[in-house]
This record gives sequence, C-alpha cells and structure tokens, in this order.
Amino acid sequence: MSGPIRVVGGAEGPGVRNDHHPAARSGRLDLAGLGFDAFRDQPLDEATLRCLRYMHDVEHHTVCYLRDILVTPAHQDPEVTTFLTTWAYEEHWHGEAIGDVLARHGEGANAQRVAPLRGGLGVRDRLAPLVHGVASALVGRDYTALQMAWGALNELTTQAGYARLAAQAQHPVLTDLLGRIMRQEGRHIAFYRGQAQRCLETSRRARTLTRFALERRWRPVGSDVMPGEEVAFLVRHLFADDEGRRAAARIDRQMDRLPGLDGLALVDGAVQRLAT
Repeated sequence: MSGPIRVVGGAEGPGVRNDHHPAARSGRLDLAGLGFDAFRDQPLDEATLRCLRYMHDVEHHTVCYLRDILVTPAHQDPEVTTFLTTWAYEEHWHGEAIGDVLARHGEGANAQRVAPLRGGLGVRDRLAPLVHGVASALVGRDYTALQMAWGALNELTTQAGYARLAAQAQHPVLTDLLGRIMRQEGRHIAFYRGQAQRCLETSRRARTLTRFALERRWRPVGSDVMPGEEVAFLVRHLFADDEGRRAAARIDRQMDRLPGLDGLALVDGAVQRLAT
C-alpha cells in the first residue's frame, strides 16, 4: 500500500505513473514508538475520552460514506476512485488506533463497538445509497462537485478537531498519535479541495448546486451517525472557546476560496448553533 500507484487514463495518459497523487504515499497509520501503555499510568479525562469515542465511531463509518459515493457518477473517475480506495483504508486505521486508546481505558472499541453502532442506524442509513443514487442521476456529473466540496469541509473540520483535542488534553502520547493522523488527513484535504476547485470552476451549475446543498444540508461530520447530544458536546468542547472559534473561522476562510462558496461561514454557524 505504500508504493507508487498507476492511474488509468487522465491528463497524463494511460498507464502513466502518478507519484503526485495522494494515494502514492498512502498506507496504514504508522504507530511505531507510540507508548500506548502510558495511558494506564496517565489516563485521559472523561471529556477527552468522550470526544475520542465520537472520533472513533466516525472514522470507522468512513466505509459507509464510501458506499454512498460509489453509487454516483464519481465512481466513473479513476483518479477519484483511486483516492477513495486509499482514503477509506487510512481512515479505518485511524479508527483502529483511537480504539487502542479506548481499550487502554478499559472500554470496548473497534469491531466490538462498531457492530452495534451500525446495526442501530436504522432505515435512514439503509436508504442513503438510494437517495444519493437517485439525486446524482437527476443532477449528473455536477453532483461530484458537491461531494468533493463536502468532503473537503468534513476533512478540514476533522483535522481541526484533532488539533483542538490535542491542545486541550495535553497528553504527550495522544498528541503524537493525533499528529500522525492529522498528517494523513492533510493529504485527504488536499485531494478533496483540489477536486472541488476543478469541478466548481468549470461549471456554474455545479457552483449553484453545491452552495445550495451545503447551506441547507451540511452539519458537522458525524451528525448523521452520532446522537445529537454527542455532536453538541464535541462542538462545544473543542470549538466554543476563543481558540476554537479562531479554528472555525480558519476553516470557513479556506472554504471561501473555492469558486462560488464564499461567505457561507458554515463552521462558525454550527459552533454558534451548537455551542450555546
């Protein structure tokens, strides 16, 4: 998984090696040298563990988000599907690593925790592929612009959430672990944002659709999986203070740079709505 990949087709032609694609540097999260046993001597506080449970569950749900993307025209783009393959792989191991932290605190994690979570999601989750399939069939390829912009926003907030949790917890092993996760998340952000830029700048219809959908439907990542009180707690704990508000504003400024999406202030709006 760590070696170079080949992209079929695309601007470089069939069979040409693309060492600049994020998947060229993909791989299982490196945990070498991390002293997980330190959590037994220096356990995390309950607020930090509550955030980690949320992050664990959402990371493990990535494969279900992948399921919903692949029923849309995005699956026809080999560059996108190459990225999505490695994205889901890396996110899985993020969840496993966070699960190891939870396990050191005597909690159920990974498959033990994920199975009942997925089993309890209900009919809305089962219908999600149908909803995305029908919507994208009606909209066409412009639906990919929405997916890429949505993915960029989710990855930006995820990375910022990890940074805020590390700063608040002040635990050296957790800080090291989250830093390693954040570096991989940075590559995910770059891909989603680059694809969103390309899709949005070439289609006015895509800009209109994406702005409309984000403004009316976007919620913090995990809102469709986690209970409402857990979403509110996470946002309040990580983003309600001055530094958290500045982090939210930085994300909104990055989204402002995408064609047609300036001024939405989606993250700041979510913090105001959930953190009060």
